[in-house]
Amino acid sequence: MKAGGDEEMKKDFLNRYERDRYGRLLVDVTADRMEDLFNDFDRSAPYVRRDLDQDLVDYLIDCARELSPEPFAIRFTLASAADKGGQSRIRRSINNFFLYLVAVEKLKIRGMMRTSVVLLCIGVAILFVSVWVNRWVGADRTVVGHVFAEGLTVAAWVSLWEALATFLIEWFPHRKEIKLFRRLANCDLVFRAQPEVSQLDEES
Repeated sequence: MKAGGDEEMKKDFLNRYERDRYGRLLVDVTADRMEDLFNDFDRSAPYVRRDLDQDLVDYLIDCARELSPEPFAIRFTLASAADKGGQSRIRRSINNFFLYLVAVEKLKIRGMMRTSVVLLCIGVAILFVSVWVNRWVGADRTVVGHVFAEGLTVAAWVSLWEALATFLIEWFPHRKEIKLFRRLANCDLVFRAQPEVSQLDEES
C-alpha cells in the first residue's frame, strides 16, 4: 500500500514538468539575459570553468536529484533568443562546471581512501601491540596492566571500525554525487526565446 502511494506521489510530482517530443522531462530555466546565468565576475570571458551563477547551480542540482533516474533536458528560456555563440558558452559552462564538481568529488574519495588506509594501518599496529602486551602481562597482570591491555584492544578495534566505516559508509554518497554531476555535465540543453506578449494580452 505504501509503495503504491509513493508511486502515485512520484507520478503527480513528475506531471508538474513538461516533456519534450522524446519523452524527456524539461527543467525550465528562465532569464531576462544570458548574462544572468553567470557570476558577476569575468562575464566576457569565452571560457570560464566556474562561472555559473550559484543559484542556478543549486537549482539544477536539486531538480536533477528530484527527477533521478528519469531522463531530462534543461530548457533555457531567454527574453531574446541566444545566438550560437551564447548557446555554445552556456553548453561549455554547464559541461565544465559539473565536470569540475566530478573532479572535486573524486578528490574527496581519494582523501577518504587515504584516511581509511591510515586508520587501518594504525588499527592493525595497535592490535599487534595489544596481543603482545596481553601475552607479556600474562595471568598475573595488575589492575593497571589489565586496563592498559584492554584499552589497547578497544583502541585497535575502534580504529579498524573507523577505517571500514569511512570507506563503506562515506564512499556511496560520493559515488552518487559523481553520477549526478556527470548527468548534468552531459545533459542536453534546449534554447528558446520568451514568447512575445501582445498589447491586447497585456491590457487584459
